[in-house]
Amino acid sequence: MNASKQDISWMIEGCIANNRKAQELLYRSLYDFAMTIALRYSRDEADAADILSMAFVRVFKHIRQYDAAKGSFHAWLKRIVVNEGLDHIKSRSKFDSPEELDAAAEVMIEHTVIEQISAGDILQLVQKLPPATHAVFVLYVVEGYNHREIAEQLQISEGTSKWHLSEARKSLQKMLTSSVR
Repeated sequence: MNASKQDISWMIEGCIANNRKAQELLYRSLYDFAMTIALRYSRDEADAADILSMAFVRVFKHIRQYDAAKGSFHAWLKRIVVNEGLDHIKSRSKFDSPEELDAAAEVMIEHTVIEQISAGDILQLVQKLPPATHAVFVLYVVEGYNHREIAEQLQISEGTSKWHLSEARKSLQKMLTSSVR
């Protein structure tokens, strides 16, 4: 279900008034959008569903804080889902502090390998990464954060962020080349 800006505004007003029907409609209309984000931070659909559930609890609890003048509801929701995803990853494991690297190693993957694998297959491989490495990879590659921003969000050093990105690239290269053989 794709909701217009007017529909979302009506649903937000209903949610503020604790209208269960408005909450349900908002959830249903934004489910696909939010689930796509949650899947980036999870190992599987069950984990993503947990992230999504917690995100919508937070949305409904804090919906009065949404300010349309500061940005779209989609952007506000995305931030909440990303934060829930990061909280989920943090709860799964602790971030180690390996020695800092000056720069992440670049790993090359042959174009023929990429041509033989779907986006869904790549997402499944990313989900197999260790939690901290998974989080850094998604924040850097998918969300577009830099290492300083990632370090602040995950409470790690920039060097650790670079190390995790390097490890993600190495691991993905190994998994990609072995999956097409």
